[in-house]
Amino acid sequence: MTTNNPITTSFAHHSTATDVIRGVDLVRRRAIVTGGSSGIGVETARALASAGAEVTLAVRDTDAGQRAADDITATTGNDRVMVAPLDLADHASIADFVANWDGPLHILVNNAGIMAAPEMRTPQGWEMQFATNHLGHFALATGLRPALAAGDGARIVSVSSAAHLRSPVVFEDIQYERREYEPWQAYGQSKTANVLFAVEATRRWADDGILANSLMPGAIQTNLQRYVSEEELNRIRAGNAAAWKTVEQGAATSVLVAASPLLDGVGGRYFEDCQEAAPAQPGGRTGVAAYALDPEAAERLWKVSTDLLKS
Repeated sequence: MTTNNPITTSFAHHSTATDVIRGVDLVRRRAIVTGGSSGIGVETARALASAGAEVTLAVRDTDAGQRAADDITATTGNDRVMVAPLDLADHASIADFVANWDGPLHILVNNAGIMAAPEMRTPQGWEMQFATNHLGHFALATGLRPALAAGDGARIVSVSSAAHLRSPVVFEDIQYERREYEPWQAYGQSKTANVLFAVEATRRWADDGILANSLMPGAIQTNLQRYVSEEELNRIRAGNAAAWKTVEQGAATSVLVAASPLLDGVGGRYFEDCQEAAPAQPGGRTGVAAYALDPEAAERLWKVSTDLLKS
């Protein structure tokens, strides 16, 4: 069951993943972190491993993944850190990953993504940011549902962004077939989809003991910005310099959603700075948009996503 009261914690903007995981025991838990070889993904995985979890880094570049796994083991003493290939834009890769997974799964961190990319399409013709950030993770989570159900209180972490405030899911033209492509708007649409996924996954799967929440990690300098020019990055930094976080701080909210006992029984919510977010205000850069939590939009997106993956 989900709770009805807004979740508040003692953690805040500057809290780190280490702060959040302190005192949490994950020795008998198994986790997957997509995009776990760099950025907040590796710090999320490190925190979970430090609490004793078995952690699988699901990554496109398995060499980079192995380097990250070795580093995590060296810093935490946990040798149960594995690497597995996963390309979220390739549904054969997702199917292989799911087929190779054995046993229960307790924590699925849907962390990997691309941001503000130039217009690219999958072989199916899907817009790449929507396909990678949402559809790939949707296929992964639905494929792993039996493992999550066997996890006895499993959690799904859907890493979204304040960029979801840039756009709802435009159901009339999700793939930018009739409207002009705009990288940040497309990114925003995909991040709204991440929030809606958590809403509908919780509604559908709560009876199986599976709860999903979404989050804004914060502004962090990582490989996620590889498509953003230095000029644009400088402009973004200048506009809100105080908001930028280290990767350890950026991973804190993911770790809270993944493992904190403060979120036991909580699903379908959106978090930022380790707190449940308030409703977004017009013109603001924080909070959660009403359209991202809309249950009708969440149900519609689930059907659209299921139909796309069948096509």
